[in-house]
Amino acid sequence: MKIPSSEITPEHVYRNRRQFMQAAAALAVGAVAAAACGSPTPTAEPPAPTRPAPGAAAPPTAGPLTDELGDPANTFEEITNYNNFYEFTTDKQKVAVLARNYPTRPWTVEVGGLVRNPKTFAIEDILSRFDQEERIYRLRCVEGWSMVIPWLGFPLRKLLEIVEPTSEARYVRFQSVLDPQRMPGQRNPWYEWPYVEGLRLDEAMHDLTILSTGLYGKLLLPQNGAPLRLVVPWKYGFKSIKSIVRIDLVAEQPSSLWMIAAPHEYGFYANVNPDVPHPRWSQRTERRIGEAGRRPTLMFNGYAEQVAALYAGMDLRKYY
Repeated sequence: MKIPSSEITPEHVYRNRRQFMQAAAALAVGAVAAAACGSPTPTAEPPAPTRPAPGAAAPPTAGPLTDELGDPANTFEEITNYNNFYEFTTDKQKVAVLARNYPTRPWTVEVGGLVRNPKTFAIEDILSRFDQEERIYRLRCVEGWSMVIPWLGFPLRKLLEIVEPTSEARYVRFQSVLDPQRMPGQRNPWYEWPYVEGLRLDEAMHDLTILSTGLYGKLLLPQNGAPLRLVVPWKYGFKSIKSIVRIDLVAEQPSSLWMIAAPHEYGFYANVNPDVPHPRWSQRTERRIGEAGRRPTLMFNGYAEQVAALYAGMDLRKYY
């Protein structure tokens, strides 16, 4: 039986990583003033080629990282230099340049709506409060390309349990930062800003759904959605909203940016499904970044064993 991605990292490894992230949070407090004055964000540095555990005396394993199917992780350079982030630009290879100096401290995330215990979390609180686990997930873009990414983060359900959703809550609505002065893409009137996405509550509470704070053992860079982004590995990548500033529990299904911009092309669920084509292209195959040729697309991006039960009895062609 395939090992779930959530079980790949041993407990002692991600607890050592928690110590690393706590230290990073402490350093971030001292960097707040510099960030407010426009101090540039550190540039991307490639990690060691082995699988380091930040804060540990020695790496737990040697050799390259792989997902549970045996596919190698994309390189740090690929992951941080080929990005969809329309708030900056539609050019994937220019996002990293435009986002390089974007300040991610100070940063807070409001969590409210239909909850008993609404809270506002500073990013430093999030880094220190939640155990940071490594999750090696496949990312499948609706445009037909894919990557394997070693995220750091924690299950979204852990944050939602703290705010205690009420019985009326059925969906979770996420909102990105709105900053058109520093995000030139947000001046494009074609889209309804800020970026909004949503999940059904049971999808949000699933253990595979995480809030990511880093990748390759490092804090997220702005082009990857720093300081906090959603990762839902069985859905197309546009569901994994970046640079989150607000999370609300709601009773009605939220309308996302892409549902508003092109409702005939983008549905609420956005589950990876090779049998449901996009109106302008097939979804049966995908191009893994760094590879030649194409490979077959897997149902639910290869996570069907874990998530198919969420959609039992649903017509997946209708609820796409």
